[in-house]
Amino acid sequence: MIQILLAGAVSMALTLLGTRQAIKLLSKRGYGQEIRDDGPTSHHTKRGTPTMGGTVFIVATIAGYFVAKLFTGKPPSASALLVLFLFAGMGGVGFLDDFIKIFRQRSLGLRSKAKLAGQTLVAVAFAILALQFPDARGQTPASPFISFIRDISWLHLVPVLVVIWILLLIAGMSNGVNLADGLDGLATGASMMVFGAYTLICIWQSNQSCLTAPGIKCYEVRDPLDLAVVAAALTGALFGFLWWNASPAKIFMGDTGSLSLGGALAGFAVMTRTELLVLLLGGLFVIITASVILQVGYFKLTKGKRLFRMAPLHHHFEMLGWEQVNVVIRFWIISGLCVATGLGLFYAEWVAQ
Repeated sequence: MIQILLAGAVSMALTLLGTRQAIKLLSKRGYGQEIRDDGPTSHHTKRGTPTMGGTVFIVATIAGYFVAKLFTGKPPSASALLVLFLFAGMGGVGFLDDFIKIFRQRSLGLRSKAKLAGQTLVAVAFAILALQFPDARGQTPASPFISFIRDISWLHLVPVLVVIWILLLIAGMSNGVNLADGLDGLATGASMMVFGAYTLICIWQSNQSCLTAPGIKCYEVRDPLDLAVVAAALTGALFGFLWWNASPAKIFMGDTGSLSLGGALAGFAVMTRTELLVLLLGGLFVIITASVILQVGYFKLTKGKRLFRMAPLHHHFEMLGWEQVNVVIRFWIISGLCVATGLGLFYAEWVAQ
């Protein structure tokens, strides 16, 4: 438990202090956000706000995790290192996207094919590695089964299909968080809640692990306690970052942050055997992604008509006249309800057995 608390405290302190320095450095170098010309006019005042802030919480999370490991003298686990690899790797793809936006002074960064290729490369590498490194009981970080709250025994996949399934999960979650990152603090606050939930889930799985507490109710998860350390580090880092990212934002996470957070969410879902549950825990991201899909589909079917005034969904409410702060707070409430429902189902499954 000490390493969980330490990882969260260190990462939070690093982002609280480090983000302020990052704002000064990025502002000095002119690394500001470009704004979509077709977006809400109220966003034009945000042009030039420092971006790539995700770099700060990526570094803080990794540092918080390893400080906790050094302090306790416990070695890193394969599961934790793989989640951090996915987290940083997706952040690297986002960093390239952000840098091109700044360098070329446009709101679009990497071409869609190049961005997809980068995400695919990182995701496939993660999926293949996650099927390696069995422990003494033969448990690998990832499972060949599709999971909900634990592995679903009749949904077994061959290795190639496991890789494809993990790829789709990573792509969906990373792009979902990316779409949600359109208002000050929205994606940061919502992600913080989900990673907080995963901290609790991993602690519970550690206490009821089949390695230490075998029985019909135990969880076959490799390294759940170490995953809790990573989740706590992420939660703490986002707490600190939200101080500067809340309205009016002094810095944006950029694609560096949003792609990394989405990748980490998918990574936790895979490692904790909660792949379908993450769709509920991260329900806000699913809703926002669905709004874009519905908007595009409706536009094509009706040859030009729009289902929403603007997509993603949070911009629709802005166009209706809602203040940005009101949209963010109400969407945080939706995210909190999704997280609470997901945690409730997780615990109810244990009680019902």
